[in-house]
Amino acid sequence: MTQKAGMLHPPGMQGTWKRFTAYMRKYWFVYLLVLPGLLFMLTFNYGPMYGIQLAFKDYSPRLGVWGSPWAGLEHFEEMLRDPNFLRAFRNTVIINVYNLAFGFTFTVFLALMINEIRLRRLKPVVQTFVYLPYFLSWVIFAGLVQVFLEFPSSADVGGVVNQVIVKMGGEPIDFLKRPDLFRGILVVTNVIKTAGYHTIVYLAAISGIDPALYESAAIDGANRKDMLLHITLPRILPSVMIMLILQLASLFISNFDQVYNLYNNYVLSTGDVLSTYIYRISLGGAGTDFELSTAMNLVLNTMGLIVVIIANRFVEKLDVQGIF
Repeated sequence: MTQKAGMLHPPGMQGTWKRFTAYMRKYWFVYLLVLPGLLFMLTFNYGPMYGIQLAFKDYSPRLGVWGSPWAGLEHFEEMLRDPNFLRAFRNTVIINVYNLAFGFTFTVFLALMINEIRLRRLKPVVQTFVYLPYFLSWVIFAGLVQVFLEFPSSADVGGVVNQVIVKMGGEPIDFLKRPDLFRGILVVTNVIKTAGYHTIVYLAAISGIDPALYESAAIDGANRKDMLLHITLPRILPSVMIMLILQLASLFISNFDQVYNLYNNYVLSTGDVLSTYIYRISLGGAGTDFELSTAMNLVLNTMGLIVVIIANRFVEKLDVQGIF
């Protein structure tokens, strides 16, 4: 009997199993708390992943996902030949690079500036005004943007921005119908809406810095700029790098809610992004090309994963902990 037990559980596995059961008995309540979230994730995140096979099939609603015939890489070839996909891909990458270059850096700068406010009553007021746009839906926020940028017609004087331009002697601009301006509008509105929320992460990291470091620096004659550059920034660098990696993960994924509520047929050349294009060919209008949209999403998410892995390796070479 002992020999059979040894065959079923080799010595190494037996020790590992004992440690595992002991750990489970000790921390059973923690795992019980995790269980609902784990079940939710398995059901709604991993469960639907069987639908990925649509990218390799000619889908028939009558036959279902499993019964539809295989098509190989046909849909991926169609994707690469589609000029609308290539246009949407280019727009998405350009807009996200702009968001990284301007939005991400501005968020770090904003957090540092809020931290430098020394008036106790002013600081929470500034934080409230900065955070407030994040809690508005993109439908409401896009409506406000359209009102502010409205082009004057014969019956009205236009939005606030055009009123200021006219008062200064300029000609009104139809912002939301100008392809050359639309990408900039997307970047600016995204920064205004999301910057306040992202600053919470950096302010939390700043609050964890030991005050004794600032006191020692002040005794040595350091000014606020020296403390900012040599104490604050190095201490929040791990948080900055993690946020950068997470934002790079969405390099090929666009904000559907924002673009869908702001774009129109006049700005498709520069404003049509992957999320809106995939929506049009799969669900919007008469589009039912589920195979092509699945192939696009599979390729884009795979590319995003590759970018995250490369960025994480780069961050580790800087002696900063990455996300894994």
